[in-house]
Amino acid sequence: MSLLRVERMSKEFGGVHAVEGLDFAIEPGAVFSIIGPNGAGKTTLINLLTGVYKPSAGRILFAGRDLTGRAPYEFAAAGMARTFQNLQVFFNMTALENVMVGRHLHERCSLAAAMLRFPSLARAERACREYAVGLMEFVGLGEHVGARADSLSYGALKRLEIARALAAEPKLLLLDEPAAGLNQTETQGIDALVTQLAARGVTVVLVEHNMRLVMGVSHEILVLDYGKKLAQGDAATVGNDPRVIEAYLGAGVA
Repeated sequence: MSLLRVERMSKEFGGVHAVEGLDFAIEPGAVFSIIGPNGAGKTTLINLLTGVYKPSAGRILFAGRDLTGRAPYEFAAAGMARTFQNLQVFFNMTALENVMVGRHLHERCSLAAAMLRFPSLARAERACREYAVGLMEFVGLGEHVGARADSLSYGALKRLEIARALAAEPKLLLLDEPAAGLNQTETQGIDALVTQLAARGVTVVLVEHNMRLVMGVSHEILVLDYGKKLAQGDAATVGNDPRVIEAYLGAGVA
């Protein structure tokens, strides 16, 4: 059964179709990439898939549940997590604290226990910290556990957002342009990280302009053009589609 299924989904803004009549499904454990020119509707689609926007028409089915029209926190509780095209980091906190914030869905401490500082609270905080440290090591930030977020490089902050999203233990991780603004070495690191996530069975939705990255890690690619599906398939299929080459990739990519 598909982990995520989108049926005839559309989104209008003042009569303008940002997304129109989209149908697609994402299988568990896949890296599913969404590409297209600027203004194609990629970020709008991500916002629809996480509850930031409500669709004008259509349905979003996730893990057997209809989440159409639900609030973002309900998408998160169902098992979705995301990063953002523009960094959304708590710069006045440490890197570790940023990751620990992502664990809030799994914290089960009551208000009374927190107010009275029960031993269970200390155990929960210790477990949360240890889990967050493990995630920072996984994304390559182990040496920055004690650092303030505002002291990290841009590339490290991109990884920090991924670690925070992973702290929620998502069934589906949505990455909105994780390689944007990174140099070649940093981009290769994101490539390796996405590959590791897929190997661990994490389902990834990747929105990205770096075609070398997309073609290298994706099991399936959805191409958008003016909010509509232009093509869908594996890297070879999409990379050799004349419509995709004309609209986006450019001659010579295939």
